[in-house]
Amino acid sequence: MGFLKLTTLALLLLQAFTTFAQIEVESIEEEIEDPSQTPDLKVTVSASFPQSEIFGIKLINGHPTQAVLSFTNNELAPVTVGFVGGSLWTPDTPGQPTQIVRNLTSTRYNVEVPVGQSESLTYSFATELHPQDLRLNLAALVSDAKGSFYTVQAFNETVSVVEAPTSFFDPQIIFLYVILAAAFGGTCYFIYNTWIASLFPQKRRGGKGGE
Repeated sequence: MGFLKLTTLALLLLQAFTTFAQIEVESIEEEIEDPSQTPDLKVTVSASFPQSEIFGIKLINGHPTQAVLSFTNNELAPVTVGFVGGSLWTPDTPGQPTQIVRNLTSTRYNVEVPVGQSESLTYSFATELHPQDLRLNLAALVSDAKGSFYTVQAFNETVSVVEAPTSFFDPQIIFLYVILAAAFGGTCYFIYNTWIASLFPQKRRGGKGGE
């Protein structure tokens, strides 16, 4: 399943790359789809979510999620991070195949990582999905000094899609409170005039000249 996800991301990144530059797509696809013929790239990458890791990684609908990807180049020559992209998949469930739920936007960087050094890149994306647990898969398209392309997986773990917290000062919430308050006040007034007021008879004022 992991290979399928990585291959899907690789093809998406290649499509994004061809949008901005003319490259030999067929030869690159062959290298990615058959990693046994592609030597390992000595580049490590880790992902962190500074704004989303307090109580587990949560993707808030309508709000951008920022992932910081740290690349370390252990090659003997500089490498270039071309694109970063991702996708959301259904969780791994025994007896059920995983399915892709949403492809995330691919972002172009073209950042060179010198030999023996590290570079951090920020990748942002947003979601509009029903609250649920999904598997987030992030990968980068990296090229070496010879112009060969590699897909490097940066993250592949379960995350939670949640709705944005409701603010008390949200105009829709304020309007709802006003409607509820008016309905409650009208109900109380009706109950008072119908049942309570009748229990307290009003005093009649005597007319002029009355005894």
